[in-house]
Amino acid sequence: MNTFMTAKQLGQMLNYTPRHINEYLKDRIFFEGEHYIRLPGSRKILYIWETIAADLVSNSTATIPMANGGACHG
Repeated sequence: MNTFMTAKQLGQMLNYTPRHINEYLKDRIFFEGEHYIRLPGSRKILYIWETIAADLVSNSTATIPMANGGACHG
């Protein structure tokens, strides 16, 4: 089961303005069909919280590339 949110609700969760989410993050960070959906016959966009939260957690660890081709996870 997915939790669908408007940009305003998502902004409250992530501490961003709805405008920033819709103008900057949408289609640069969030992708249609994966992070958000458009309602049929409407311009309304609903964001999928579980997918966004999972991406935030997976991208939260810093990886530093090393000269020998490895990576330092710090």
